[in-house]
Amino acid sequence: MGLAAKSYSSLLCMLVLLTTICYSQSNYVSSRATFYQSPDNLGTPTGACGYGEFGRKVNGANVAGVSMLYRNGSGCGACYQVRCKIPKICSDDGVKVVITDYEEGDRTDFILSTRAYAKLAVPNIASKLFPFGVVDVEYQRIPCRYPGYNLKIKVHEYSKFPGYLAVLLLYQAGIYDITAVEVWQEDDQEWKSMRRAFGTVWDLAGPPSGPLSFRAQVSGSGGRKWVQMTDVVPSEWKAGVVYDTPIDQLS
Repeated sequence: MGLAAKSYSSLLCMLVLLTTICYSQSNYVSSRATFYQSPDNLGTPTGACGYGEFGRKVNGANVAGVSMLYRNGSGCGACYQVRCKIPKICSDDGVKVVITDYEEGDRTDFILSTRAYAKLAVPNIASKLFPFGVVDVEYQRIPCRYPGYNLKIKVHEYSKFPGYLAVLLLYQAGIYDITAVEVWQEDDQEWKSMRRAFGTVWDLAGPPSGPLSFRAQVSGSGGRKWVQMTDVVPSEWKAGVVYDTPIDQLS
């Protein structure tokens, strides 16, 4: 009886363990990745998401351009864990990257910054990975985390006070996509939709006057919802300036 109970217990543990392993593996999607070269190994300030200089250095410059995952710009700011599959060269964990650009490669989902590509490898072995150029990888979506940073709104350099306003959201923590942005029109007592100009840049001709309140529609596996930011941009806003919000995570 005791032996049977032990055997049953061991079998149960093995089944739980196997289920956990299979579930973990099923979260990953098989694909391919390559890299782009830059003189400083950082990201590019001209990425299609519109992040500018932020897109060069965010997440320690572990950034990537994508094609299918770009999703007309709603994929900008998403985070992924990417790991390659070459024995004795690729690390177990791979690298966490932030999407900052649209890029197309040779059947690749990811075109990584040089720094991010190097982190696919076991420490001090990156020199053996680069000659491959394109490698088989597996990836999964993960929450973005920016300890010490709240969500920020940047008034894009294209903006012209007071007649044209373009904004983008930085430090997009969590695992939701931003699918719409609206600004509060005090005179009409209604939310006014902003247009996705490109990437993650939202614009509006003839924006409201006074301190500006925004709300962003976010969508993910938990459905859709609105996240509101009240009076976060001053009435005399300036192009190129970044304004803080009280939101720490889109969740």
